[in-house]
Amino acid sequence: MGRRIRVVFLTFYFEAWDALDELYRKMLESADYEPIVVSIPRKLTGDDEFGDEAKVSEYLTSQGVEHLRFDYADPYDGFERLREINPDYIFLNYPWQKNYQPAYRIEKLISIARVCYVPYFSLPLVNEPGIKGVAPHLFRQSTHRLAHLIFLQDRDAKEAFEGTERGGSHVHFTGTPKVDALIAKAKSEKPFWPVGHKRADTSEGRAFRVLWGPHHTFSEGWLNFGVFNEICEQMLELAKRRPEIDFVLRPHPYMFGTLTSQGYMTEDQLSQWKTAWEALPNTAIDTSSSYASLMLAADLLFTDGISFLVEYPLVTGRSPVFIEKPNHWAFNPLGEKAAAASIRVENFSEFESTLNKAIEWGLPSRASEIEQLFSAAIPFAGQSADRILAILQSDARDLL
Repeated sequence: MGRRIRVVFLTFYFEAWDALDELYRKMLESADYEPIVVSIPRKLTGDDEFGDEAKVSEYLTSQGVEHLRFDYADPYDGFERLREINPDYIFLNYPWQKNYQPAYRIEKLISIARVCYVPYFSLPLVNEPGIKGVAPHLFRQSTHRLAHLIFLQDRDAKEAFEGTERGGSHVHFTGTPKVDALIAKAKSEKPFWPVGHKRADTSEGRAFRVLWGPHHTFSEGWLNFGVFNEICEQMLELAKRRPEIDFVLRPHPYMFGTLTSQGYMTEDQLSQWKTAWEALPNTAIDTSSSYASLMLAADLLFTDGISFLVEYPLVTGRSPVFIEKPNHWAFNPLGEKAAAASIRVENFSEFESTLNKAIEWGLPSRASEIEQLFSAAIPFAGQSADRILAILQSDARDLL
Protein backbone atom coordinates (compact mmCIF):
# COMPACT_ATOMS: atom_id res chain seq x y z
CA MET A 1 0.00 0.00 0.00
CA GLY A 2 1.18 3.56 -0.72
CA ARG A 3 0.62 6.46 1.65
CA ARG A 4 -1.05 6.04 5.00
CA ILE A 5 -4.79 6.54 5.47
CA ARG A 6 -5.28 9.73 7.47
CA VAL A 7 -8.11 9.43 9.99
CA VAL A 8 -9.40 12.15 12.32
CA PHE A 9 -11.34 11.13 15.41
CA LEU A 10 -13.45 14.22 16.08
CA THR A 11 -14.98 13.97 19.52
CA PHE A 12 -16.62 15.79 22.37
CA TYR A 13 -18.51 12.88 23.88
CA PHE A 14 -15.59 11.52 25.85
CA GLU A 15 -17.95 9.55 28.06
CA ALA A 16 -18.24 7.16 25.10
CA TRP A 17 -14.65 7.33 23.87
CA ASP A 18 -14.58 3.56 24.38
CA ALA A 19 -16.61 3.23 21.16
CA LEU A 20 -13.55 4.55 19.29
CA ASP A 21 -10.55 3.84 21.50
CA GLU A 22 -9.65 0.38 20.21
CA LEU A 23 -9.89 1.60 16.61
CA TYR A 24 -7.57 4.50 17.39
CA ARG A 25 -5.01 2.30 19.16
CA LYS A 26 -4.99 -0.31 16.41
CA MET A 27 -4.43 2.45 13.85
CA LEU A 28 -1.53 3.78 15.93
CA GLU A 29 0.12 0.38 15.76
CA SER A 30 -0.45 -0.01 12.02
CA ALA A 31 1.77 1.27 9.24
CA ASP A 32 -1.35 1.76 7.13
CA TYR A 33 -2.92 4.57 9.18
CA GLU A 34 -2.20 8.05 10.47
CA PRO A 35 -4.77 8.62 13.26
CA ILE A 36 -5.31 12.11 14.70
CA VAL A 37 -7.62 12.79 17.64
CA VAL A 38 -9.28 16.21 17.93
CA SER A 39 -11.20 17.50 20.96
CA ILE A 40 -13.97 20.04 20.35
CA PRO A 41 -16.52 21.93 22.46
CA ARG A 42 -20.05 20.67 23.04
CA LYS A 43 -23.42 21.81 24.29
CA LEU A 44 -25.30 19.09 26.14
CA THR A 45 -28.83 19.21 27.48
CA GLY A 46 -29.04 21.99 30.07
CA ASP A 47 -25.93 23.83 28.85
CA ASP A 48 -26.36 27.48 27.90
CA GLU A 49 -23.31 27.71 25.66
CA PHE A 50 -20.86 25.50 23.85
CA GLY A 51 -17.94 24.60 26.09
CA ASP A 52 -16.25 21.81 28.04
CA GLU A 53 -13.47 21.28 25.49
CA ALA A 54 -11.02 21.40 28.39
CA LYS A 55 -12.91 18.57 30.06
CA VAL A 56 -12.75 16.52 26.85
CA SER A 57 -9.03 17.21 26.56
CA GLU A 58 -8.42 16.33 30.21
CA TYR A 59 -10.10 12.97 29.76
CA LEU A 60 -8.15 12.13 26.60
CA THR A 61 -4.91 13.06 28.35
CA SER A 62 -5.82 10.81 31.27
CA GLN A 63 -6.17 7.94 28.81
CA GLY A 64 -2.80 8.63 27.20
CA VAL A 65 -4.40 9.81 23.96
CA GLU A 66 -2.39 12.50 22.17
CA HIS A 67 -4.73 15.00 20.57
CA LEU A 68 -5.21 18.41 19.04
CA ARG A 69 -7.36 20.90 20.94
CA PHE A 70 -9.87 22.84 18.84
CA ASP A 71 -11.19 25.43 21.28
CA TYR A 72 -11.22 28.29 18.82
CA ALA A 73 -13.15 31.50 19.54
CA ASP A 74 -14.47 31.09 16.02
CA PRO A 75 -15.15 27.38 15.42
CA TYR A 76 -14.90 27.94 11.67
CA ASP A 77 -11.18 28.46 12.26
CA GLY A 78 -11.23 24.91 13.57
CA PHE A 79 -12.99 23.73 10.45
CA GLU A 80 -10.32 25.38 8.30
CA ARG A 81 -7.67 23.63 10.40
CA LEU A 82 -9.44 20.35 9.70
CA ARG A 83 -9.38 21.17 6.01
CA GLU A 84 -5.62 21.78 6.24
CA ILE A 85 -5.12 18.42 7.97
CA ASN A 86 -6.83 16.94 4.90
CA PRO A 87 -8.17 13.72 6.42
CA ASP A 88 -9.37 10.84 4.32
CA TYR A 89 -11.88 9.89 7.01
CA ILE A 90 -13.46 11.56 10.03
CA PHE A 91 -14.85 9.26 12.73
CA LEU A 92 -17.72 10.36 14.98
CA ASN A 93 -19.20 8.59 17.99
CA TYR A 94 -22.23 10.82 18.48
CA PRO A 95 -25.13 11.31 16.04
CA TRP A 96 -27.18 14.28 17.32
CA GLN A 97 -25.95 17.25 15.35
CA LYS A 98 -27.50 19.95 17.58
CA ASN A 99 -24.81 19.21 20.17
CA TYR A 100 -22.04 20.09 17.68
CA GLN A 101 -21.00 23.62 16.84
CA PRO A 102 -22.25 24.38 13.29
CA ALA A 103 -18.70 24.33 11.94
CA TYR A 104 -18.35 20.66 12.90
CA ARG A 105 -21.73 19.35 11.82
CA ILE A 106 -21.81 16.54 9.33
CA GLU A 107 -23.12 18.73 6.52
CA LYS A 108 -19.80 20.60 6.69
CA LEU A 109 -17.57 17.61 7.40
CA ILE A 110 -18.62 15.68 4.30
CA SER A 111 -17.18 18.47 2.15
CA ILE A 112 -13.64 17.61 3.29
CA ALA A 113 -13.64 13.89 4.20
CA ARG A 114 -15.54 10.63 4.27
CA VAL A 115 -17.40 10.58 7.57
CA CYS A 116 -17.77 7.34 9.54
CA TYR A 117 -20.09 6.80 12.49
CA VAL A 118 -19.67 4.31 15.34
CA PRO A 119 -22.59 4.55 17.83
CA TYR A 120 -21.77 5.80 21.31
CA PHE A 121 -24.19 3.44 23.06
CA SER A 122 -23.68 -0.24 23.85
CA LEU A 123 -26.84 -1.59 22.25
CA PRO A 124 -30.23 -0.30 21.05
CA LEU A 125 -32.82 -1.41 23.60
CA VAL A 126 -36.10 0.44 22.95
CA ASN A 127 -38.77 1.04 20.33
CA GLU A 128 -40.43 4.38 19.66
CA PRO A 129 -44.09 4.81 20.68
CA GLY A 130 -46.57 3.95 17.95
CA ILE A 131 -43.88 2.65 15.60
CA LYS A 132 -43.31 -0.99 14.84
CA GLY A 133 -39.77 -2.19 14.41
CA VAL A 134 -36.52 -0.28 14.78
CA ALA A 135 -36.73 3.18 16.36
CA PRO A 136 -36.30 5.86 13.64
CA HIS A 137 -33.76 7.83 15.70
CA LEU A 138 -31.40 4.90 15.13
CA PHE A 139 -31.36 5.23 11.34
CA ARG A 140 -33.06 8.44 10.13
CA GLN A 141 -30.93 11.26 11.52
CA SER A 142 -28.76 13.42 9.28
CA THR A 143 -25.71 11.53 10.54
CA HIS A 144 -27.23 8.31 9.22
CA ARG A 145 -28.20 9.89 5.90
CA LEU A 146 -24.88 11.59 5.19
CA ALA A 147 -22.19 9.36 6.69
CA HIS A 148 -20.04 7.49 4.21
CA LEU A 149 -19.79 4.41 6.42
CA ILE A 150 -21.78 3.32 9.48
CA PHE A 151 -20.80 0.47 11.77
CA LEU A 152 -23.60 -1.11 13.80
CA GLN A 153 -23.96 -3.55 16.67
CA ASP A 154 -27.52 -4.64 15.84
CA ARG A 155 -28.66 -6.68 12.85
CA ASP A 156 -32.21 -5.29 12.95
CA ALA A 157 -30.93 -1.72 12.73
CA LYS A 158 -28.81 -2.69 9.73
CA GLU A 159 -31.90 -4.10 8.03
CA ALA A 160 -33.86 -0.90 8.80
CA PHE A 161 -31.44 1.09 6.65
CA GLU A 162 -32.35 -1.07 3.66
CA GLY A 163 -35.80 0.50 3.62
CA THR A 164 -34.57 4.10 3.51
CA GLU A 165 -34.20 6.27 0.43
CA ARG A 166 -30.44 5.75 0.39
CA GLY A 167 -30.52 2.06 1.18
CA GLY A 168 -28.04 0.22 3.36
CA SER A 169 -24.96 -0.39 1.25
CA HIS A 170 -22.94 1.99 3.45
CA VAL A 171 -24.04 0.28 6.67
CA HIS A 172 -22.16 -2.66 8.16
CA PHE A 173 -23.05 -5.08 10.97
CA THR A 174 -19.75 -5.34 12.81
CA GLY A 175 -20.53 -5.40 16.49
CA THR A 176 -19.26 -2.56 18.65
CA PRO A 177 -15.81 -1.89 20.11
CA LYS A 178 -17.61 -0.37 23.09
CA VAL A 179 -18.93 -3.73 24.28
CA ASP A 180 -15.62 -5.43 23.51
CA ALA A 181 -13.89 -2.76 25.60
CA LEU A 182 -16.28 -3.25 28.50
CA ILE A 183 -15.65 -6.98 28.58
CA ALA A 184 -11.89 -6.46 28.29
CA LYS A 185 -11.97 -3.97 31.18
CA ALA A 186 -13.82 -6.51 33.30
CA LYS A 187 -10.70 -8.67 33.06
CA SER A 188 -8.03 -5.98 33.25
CA GLU A 189 -9.27 -3.10 35.40
CA LYS A 190 -8.96 -2.90 39.15
CA PRO A 191 -12.13 -2.21 41.15
CA PHE A 192 -12.40 1.39 42.33
CA TRP A 193 -14.70 2.76 45.02
CA PRO A 194 -14.72 6.49 45.84
CA VAL A 195 -15.96 6.10 49.42
CA GLY A 196 -12.67 5.53 51.17
CA HIS A 197 -13.43 4.71 54.78
CA LYS A 198 -13.26 1.16 56.13
CA ARG A 199 -15.44 -0.59 58.65
CA ALA A 200 -15.19 -3.86 60.53
CA ASP A 201 -18.88 -4.65 60.71
CA THR A 202 -19.08 -7.01 57.72
CA SER A 203 -17.34 -10.27 56.96
CA GLU A 204 -15.13 -8.49 54.41
CA GLY A 205 -14.33 -5.65 56.76
CA ARG A 206 -16.13 -3.07 54.67
CA ALA A 207 -19.58 -1.67 53.95
CA PHE A 208 -22.03 -3.16 51.47
CA ARG A 209 -21.61 -1.13 48.28
CA VAL A 210 -24.49 0.19 46.18
CA LEU A 211 -23.77 1.84 42.82
CA TRP A 212 -26.71 4.04 41.78
CA GLY A 213 -26.91 4.72 38.05
CA PRO A 214 -29.90 6.94 37.13
CA HIS A 215 -30.92 7.81 33.57
CA HIS A 216 -31.59 11.27 32.17
CA THR A 217 -34.98 10.95 30.45
CA PHE A 218 -38.06 12.02 32.40
CA SER A 219 -40.84 12.62 29.86
CA GLU A 220 -42.94 10.43 27.60
CA GLY A 221 -41.60 12.46 24.68
CA TRP A 222 -38.15 10.85 25.00
CA LEU A 223 -37.53 7.37 26.48
CA ASN A 224 -39.06 8.18 29.92
CA PHE A 225 -36.98 5.89 32.11
CA GLY A 226 -35.68 8.35 34.70
CA VAL A 227 -37.02 8.43 38.27
CA PHE A 228 -34.25 10.41 40.01
CA ASN A 229 -36.53 13.36 40.73
CA GLU A 230 -39.10 11.01 42.28
CA ILE A 231 -36.78 9.02 44.54
CA CYS A 232 -33.76 11.22 45.30
CA GLU A 233 -35.10 12.32 48.69
CA GLN A 234 -35.85 8.70 49.60
CA MET A 235 -32.33 7.71 48.61
CA LEU A 236 -30.90 10.50 50.74
CA GLU A 237 -33.00 9.41 53.71
CA LEU A 238 -31.97 5.78 53.18
CA ALA A 239 -28.29 6.72 53.11
CA LYS A 240 -28.69 8.66 56.35
CA ARG A 241 -30.56 5.79 57.99
CA ARG A 242 -28.19 3.06 56.83
CA PRO A 243 -24.62 4.25 57.49
CA GLU A 244 -23.40 0.66 57.18
CA ILE A 245 -24.11 0.84 53.41
CA ASP A 246 -22.09 2.88 50.91
CA PHE A 247 -24.01 4.62 48.11
CA VAL A 248 -22.18 5.99 45.06
CA LEU A 249 -24.18 7.98 42.53
CA ARG A 250 -23.02 7.72 38.92
CA PRO A 251 -25.45 9.92 36.96
CA HIS A 252 -25.90 9.85 33.21
CA PRO A 253 -23.82 12.76 31.81
CA TYR A 254 -27.00 14.59 30.79
CA MET A 255 -29.02 14.00 33.94
CA PHE A 256 -28.31 17.03 36.12
CA GLY A 257 -28.67 19.41 33.17
CA THR A 258 -31.94 17.80 32.09
CA LEU A 259 -33.42 17.99 35.59
CA THR A 260 -32.97 21.75 35.82
CA SER A 261 -33.37 22.83 32.19
CA GLN A 262 -36.64 20.93 31.78
CA GLY A 263 -38.11 21.95 35.13
CA TYR A 264 -38.04 18.70 37.07
CA MET A 265 -35.95 20.33 39.81
CA THR A 266 -34.81 23.89 40.38
CA GLU A 267 -31.12 24.74 40.51
CA ASP A 268 -31.48 25.39 44.25
CA GLN A 269 -33.25 22.09 44.89
CA LEU A 270 -30.60 20.12 43.04
CA SER A 271 -27.73 22.03 44.66
CA GLN A 272 -29.16 21.49 48.14
CA TRP A 273 -29.67 17.80 47.45
CA LYS A 274 -26.10 17.37 46.18
CA THR A 275 -24.72 19.20 49.21
CA ALA A 276 -26.68 17.01 51.61
CA TRP A 277 -25.69 13.84 49.74
CA GLU A 278 -21.99 14.62 49.62
CA ALA A 279 -21.94 15.65 53.29
CA LEU A 280 -22.61 12.07 54.40
CA PRO A 281 -19.67 9.80 55.22
CA ASN A 282 -21.10 6.87 53.25
CA THR A 283 -21.99 8.60 49.95
CA ALA A 284 -20.28 10.04 46.89
CA ILE A 285 -21.01 11.37 43.40
CA ASP A 286 -18.65 10.00 40.76
CA THR A 287 -18.80 11.42 37.23
CA SER A 288 -15.40 10.49 35.87
CA SER A 289 -14.20 7.04 36.95
CA SER A 290 -14.35 4.07 34.64
CA TYR A 291 -17.78 2.47 34.58
CA ALA A 292 -16.19 -0.95 34.70
CA SER A 293 -14.04 -0.18 37.75
CA LEU A 294 -17.07 1.07 39.67
CA MET A 295 -19.19 -1.89 38.63
CA LEU A 296 -16.48 -4.34 39.67
CA ALA A 297 -16.22 -2.67 43.09
CA ALA A 298 -19.98 -2.57 43.75
CA ASP A 299 -22.01 -5.26 45.45
CA LEU A 300 -25.23 -4.11 43.80
CA LEU A 301 -26.18 -1.81 40.93
CA PHE A 302 -29.45 0.10 41.26
CA THR A 303 -30.62 1.71 38.02
CA ASP A 304 -33.67 2.96 36.16
CA GLY A 305 -32.05 2.17 32.79
CA ILE A 306 -31.05 1.99 30.05
CA SER A 307 -27.50 1.06 29.05
CA PHE A 308 -26.58 -0.15 32.53
CA LEU A 309 -29.13 -2.95 32.11
CA VAL A 310 -26.78 -4.44 29.52
CA GLU A 311 -23.41 -3.16 30.66
CA TYR A 312 -23.53 -4.33 34.27
CA PRO A 313 -24.22 -8.00 33.42
CA LEU A 314 -21.58 -7.90 30.67
CA VAL A 315 -18.94 -6.58 33.08
CA THR A 316 -19.83 -8.50 36.24
CA GLY A 317 -21.98 -11.46 35.21
CA ARG A 318 -24.52 -10.25 37.80
CA SER A 319 -28.01 -8.78 37.61
CA PRO A 320 -28.75 -5.10 38.22
CA VAL A 321 -31.75 -4.07 40.29
CA PHE A 322 -34.01 -2.23 37.84
CA ILE A 323 -36.62 0.21 39.14
CA GLU A 324 -39.01 0.25 36.21
CA LYS A 325 -40.91 3.45 35.53
CA PRO A 326 -44.47 3.03 34.25
CA ASN A 327 -45.02 4.16 30.66
CA HIS A 328 -41.38 4.11 29.63
CA TRP A 329 -40.77 3.50 25.94
CA ALA A 330 -41.26 -0.17 25.22
CA PHE A 331 -38.26 -2.45 25.02
CA ASN A 332 -37.32 -4.04 21.72
CA PRO A 333 -36.51 -7.79 21.78
CA LEU A 334 -32.92 -7.16 22.90
CA GLY A 335 -34.13 -4.74 25.56
CA GLU A 336 -36.54 -7.39 26.84
CA LYS A 337 -33.62 -9.78 27.22
CA ALA A 338 -31.72 -7.15 29.20
CA ALA A 339 -34.70 -6.43 31.44
CA ALA A 340 -35.30 -10.15 31.98
CA ALA A 341 -31.71 -10.48 33.20
CA SER A 342 -32.35 -7.83 35.87
CA ILE A 343 -34.18 -7.88 39.19
CA ARG A 344 -37.22 -5.71 38.50
CA VAL A 345 -38.83 -3.56 41.20
CA GLU A 346 -41.79 -1.22 40.80
CA ASN A 347 -41.15 1.30 43.57
CA PHE A 348 -38.67 2.43 46.18
CA SER A 349 -40.14 0.25 48.91
CA GLU A 350 -39.52 -2.82 46.74
CA PHE A 351 -35.97 -1.67 46.11
CA GLU A 352 -35.25 -1.32 49.81
CA SER A 353 -36.70 -4.78 50.46
CA THR A 354 -34.55 -6.21 47.64
CA LEU A 355 -31.49 -4.43 49.04
CA ASN A 356 -32.04 -5.97 52.47
CA LYS A 357 -32.39 -9.44 50.95
CA ALA A 358 -29.28 -8.92 48.84
CA ILE A 359 -27.25 -8.02 51.92
CA GLU A 360 -28.51 -11.04 53.84
CA TRP A 361 -28.82 -13.75 51.17
CA GLY A 362 -27.78 -12.34 47.80
CA LEU A 363 -29.92 -11.61 44.76
CA PRO A 364 -32.01 -14.21 42.92
CA SER A 365 -30.14 -15.97 40.13
CA ARG A 366 -30.69 -14.82 36.55
CA ALA A 367 -27.87 -16.97 35.15
CA SER A 368 -29.89 -18.34 32.24
CA GLU A 369 -31.22 -14.90 31.29
CA ILE A 370 -27.72 -13.38 31.47
CA GLU A 371 -26.39 -16.14 29.22
CA GLN A 372 -29.12 -15.37 26.67
CA LEU A 373 -28.27 -11.67 26.89
CA PHE A 374 -24.59 -12.40 26.25
CA SER A 375 -25.44 -14.44 23.16
CA ALA A 376 -27.62 -11.68 21.71
CA ALA A 377 -25.42 -8.73 22.69
CA ILE A 378 -22.04 -9.93 21.45
CA PRO A 379 -22.32 -11.23 17.89
CA PHE A 380 -18.57 -10.96 17.17
CA ALA A 381 -16.86 -11.09 20.55
CA GLY A 382 -13.55 -9.24 20.53
CA GLN A 383 -13.60 -8.78 16.75
CA SER A 384 -15.52 -5.53 16.20
CA ALA A 385 -12.56 -3.19 15.70
CA ASP A 386 -10.83 -5.60 13.32
CA ARG A 387 -14.02 -5.98 11.29
CA ILE A 388 -14.35 -2.20 11.02
CA LEU A 389 -10.73 -1.79 9.95
CA ALA A 390 -11.07 -4.46 7.28
CA ILE A 391 -14.04 -2.59 5.79
CA LEU A 392 -12.15 0.70 5.97
CA GLN A 393 -9.13 -0.76 4.19
CA SER A 394 -11.32 -1.98 1.37
CA ASP A 395 -13.17 1.33 1.10
CA ALA A 396 -9.92 3.34 0.98
CA ARG A 397 -8.49 1.58 -2.06
CA ASP A 398 -9.61 4.31 -4.43
CA LEU A 399 -7.94 6.97 -2.26
CA LEU A 400 -4.45 5.50 -2.27
